[in-house]
Amino acid sequence: MLKMEDEKNTDVVSYGSINVDNICYVNRFPKTGETVHADKFETGFGGKGANQCVAAARLGASTALVAKVGNDNWGADYLKKLRSEKVNVDYVKQCAALPTGFAQITVSKEGNNQIIIVNGANAELNRADVCTAKHLFENSKVLLCQLETPIEGTLAALHSFKGISILNAAPALKDMPVDLIKAASILCVNETEAALITKRVDITDVQQAENAAKELLDMGAKCVIITLGAKGAIYADNNENFQCTHIAAIKVEHVVDTTGAGDSFLGALAYHMTKHSKMDMRSHIAFACRAAAFSIQSPGTQSSFPFASDMKSFDK
Repeated sequence: MLKMEDEKNTDVVSYGSINVDNICYVNRFPKTGETVHADKFETGFGGKGANQCVAAARLGASTALVAKVGNDNWGADYLKKLRSEKVNVDYVKQCAALPTGFAQITVSKEGNNQIIIVNGANAELNRADVCTAKHLFENSKVLLCQLETPIEGTLAALHSFKGISILNAAPALKDMPVDLIKAASILCVNETEAALITKRVDITDVQQAENAAKELLDMGAKCVIITLGAKGAIYADNNENFQCTHIAAIKVEHVVDTTGAGDSFLGALAYHMTKHSKMDMRSHIAFACRAAAFSIQSPGTQSSFPFASDMKSFDK
């Protein structure tokens, strides 16, 4: 069983990316070589590292972010936004040589998305930033990492952390280093990422997800969560007798935008694990599924993430 120390003074630290999101809402995705008209355009705040941190902060966790932005207006505006969300940005550095990261997102009328990312300053996040933030890595309960920044730094963060570490292996790597799989307390991926890592064509049902989870455990993962969208999520750990737990999703009648749903899930998971450490993983994941379900009913990324009050009313 995963255990946390009560004396840790920061609930959640996120090591990862910051991106400015440019979002186009379209009736359908264009085919290759085709031009389509967008119904609406919005600019927002994104990047998996920042998203997951904000998601945890909105629910009531004390949070800190280790990341990099450009020395530009976007970077300055993003720092103001993070402070407004009560995120500790002491370890978010501005880079003079590179711009703030950028994501071009297209959202269809069904709420599905396509995303293109330009790394920008995210490419500069490295092992030295882990050393600089040593206090955070020694005095926080849960660490969130992703794969939108260089792997060398992510590995250093995971190896340095003293509490529970969660690696969201996204975007997935086809030949993912075994060291990454082994380094985290919990490996969390969606069905597409799990299929890519385990070299499957796809994963379309719970049984296939369970098979993939078993393979990820065989590859060295300690615990595995695979999120399955409307089918919920599954969880398995490396106990001697393999057993997989399925957690059903909350039914959502009208999906508006799935962008950031996974980040809402992970931020909520980290929050719940710090605030309700005596509960089991099923309870933590069920709460995270509810947070993700809430988020897909509104447009945007961080703007769709629930606050604690939203979750209370959503649960009624």
